[in-house]
Amino acid sequence: QVQLQESGPGLVKPSQTLSLTCIVSGGSITTNYYAWSWIRQPPGKGLEWMGSIVYNGDTYYNPSLKSRASISRDTSKNQFTLHVSSVTPEDTAVYSCARRNDYHFDYWGQGTQVTVSS
Repeated sequence: QVQLQESGPGLVKPSQTLSLTCIVSGGSITTNYYAWSWIRQPPGKGLEWMGSIVYNGDTYYNPSLKSRASISRDTSKNQFTLHVSSVTPEDTAVYSCARRNDYHFDYWGQGTQVTVSS
């Protein structure tokens, strides 16, 4: 059974960089076929895919983030990390990590609330 768990600060100040880590168990992030992803949901809005990192380390991002987002990984710890720079209150959301196969996101973390406020 694959499990994902987000970790990181719940409060970030405007203009700072937000960093969240997803710790994966029950499956390797270097296994072919899957994309390890970050998704967020601002209050009162829908889900927004932010980006993914695949088995070989290649990354893909939502263009709407205008290059503020990046994803890195630590294969020795089987985890991947989201960085969002120059955050504003509009980045306040529940952030979730998830695994995607060819068809859908099949495993999700529980999600973590991040608030951007001074």
